[in-house]
Amino acid sequence: MNWSAQAIRDAARAGDYGRVVKLARIAAGLSQGQLGETCGMSQSAVSRLEGRGASSYETAQLSRVSSRLRIPPHLVGLADHAAAIVARGDANGDDVERRHFLGGVAAVAAAPALSMAATGQAHAARTGQAATLRVATTAFRRLDGTTPSRQLVDTVLSHLKLTQSIAQTAEGEDERTTLAAVGSEVASLAGWLHWDMGDHGSARTWYGASVKTARRAANPLLVAYQLGSLAQFEAHSGNAAQGLSLARSARRQLGPNMPAIADAWLSGVEALAHATAGDADSADQALRTATRRAKNIERESAPPWPWVFSFTEAKVGATRVSCGARLGLPRWIADEQDSAAAVMSSGHEKQRALLQLDMASGHLAAGRLDGAFTMAAQALETGLRYKSGRIVERARAVRRSYSGPTPPKVVRDFDDRLYGVFL
Repeated sequence: MNWSAQAIRDAARAGDYGRVVKLARIAAGLSQGQLGETCGMSQSAVSRLEGRGASSYETAQLSRVSSRLRIPPHLVGLADHAAAIVARGDANGDDVERRHFLGGVAAVAAAPALSMAATGQAHAARTGQAATLRVATTAFRRLDGTTPSRQLVDTVLSHLKLTQSIAQTAEGEDERTTLAAVGSEVASLAGWLHWDMGDHGSARTWYGASVKTARRAANPLLVAYQLGSLAQFEAHSGNAAQGLSLARSARRQLGPNMPAIADAWLSGVEALAHATAGDADSADQALRTATRRAKNIERESAPPWPWVFSFTEAKVGATRVSCGARLGLPRWIADEQDSAAAVMSSGHEKQRALLQLDMASGHLAAGRLDGAFTMAAQALETGLRYKSGRIVERARAVRRSYSGPTPPKVVRDFDDRLYGVFL
């Protein structure tokens, strides 16, 4: 399906998500009855959804259908819906609402097992469960930006346990491979959350599990994504050689004709690994490749699963900022101020704090102490608010890089805030 087709774009812009579903269903060669059967819905329910026009939609129902058809979430308004819920919880300071949302997503994940078990439609139930579990995983990934990992991790691990229990009772090979792919995504998210908490041992374990499960799913694109995720973790953790080795393994999974987004993202991961190793020339070459390939992303159809977040030239620029911080090259950081500003305007507060700390390193390398530690202090406050071990440790690394004489007041104030922090 060409997700960039004019008809799809027009329907999505108009908010006629039912028409997006209809076009995708026809392209997939499914009748309304067949689509409904695999999603635990009646034919008439699918018909009503497709004919709803530019009006409100039931999110859980739309999520099941769009996941079954592999429709990118932004084309049916799902990403905006999840972001709105999170933003509303943040604006009101309402942790209760966020907990209700987390519980609601878990309930949606479990609902097909309860509602369809009585019908005897076992195959439809299995397929519907896999699709809904994937929707829940995507929702958790989006919540990560505005939710402390310590609040989210238990729910994600319960979600993984549910996915594993369903997979254990799957009857057919197709069902098992589909559920293995879902399990791989959840394990990768568990690795990301433990990384954010500063638990590198558990993070490495979960990332390794996500790679193994992806191999069972027999999906080269998913295997490459999980290998790349582990490579990114190793590069950030200071293990440059391991990061490069894993990135090369990811490339071998995809071959020379990989999607542009995969090539651009992996080139960024390789740049970080080269920067960690102190190799500025190789890092620069990888970043130039990432920029060139990022320009081709919009010319392709929608990014392939499992890339649920966009990857743009601005993100390549932000990666150059991170590389510049590791290499001690303030010029790289200064040259990408506009790109960094674009990424920092996004809703992912924890990622924004990490980028702030990289920019602070640039200010520090250029001798601008006030700017460096003012920015680092802002990032540290975000890390403390979300209890992010990764942010706090990065803040400590910025502080260690300053070794001047008697520290000025801005540094002493930073030390006072950092001293005695235990998460």
